[in-house]
Amino acid sequence: MIILIRAKRPTQLFAIITAFLLAACTLWAQDAPPAATPPDQTAPAYKPKSPNIPARSDSEDLAIRYMLVVIRAQRQFNKQYDHFATTLAELVHSGSFTKRMVNPDRGDYTAGFKGTKDSYVLTMTPKNLDAQHRSFYAEDDGKIHADESKPADENSPLLK
Repeated sequence: MIILIRAKRPTQLFAIITAFLLAACTLWAQDAPPAATPPDQTAPAYKPKSPNIPARSDSEDLAIRYMLVVIRAQRQFNKQYDHFATTLAELVHSGSFTKRMVNPDRGDYTAGFKGTKDSYVLTMTPKNLDAQHRSFYAEDDGKIHADESKPADENSPLLK
């Protein structure tokens, strides 16, 4: 059965056909809602970028690498001048320590540095302390200590 619509004007017929086609296309183009997927129960485990750096996140990896650069720069500075640098600015151009690295804001971490000619203490404190953002501590012996429950110090366990 065909229904004929008689329009008084061709523009009315055109408007009716256009409205019908737009409504049909809109309904046809709608997608069915996606099937519910079960939530991921466990986040994928972090894979360290290097077997020598036991980081638990990208932020930790960057913090530990920063500390290693400072420790190497201090060793080179001490070897060259027979004393340690007393500020981070003094370390610029020692080893691979650059002027940009003097800034204590290191992304998710803040670097702390206290130096004398005989020793130094370097800390990396996360802005949010948790299992993936531990705090770190090193002094002139070059050993890095880590702690996930409080700011790291010389009594914190060594980083392994």
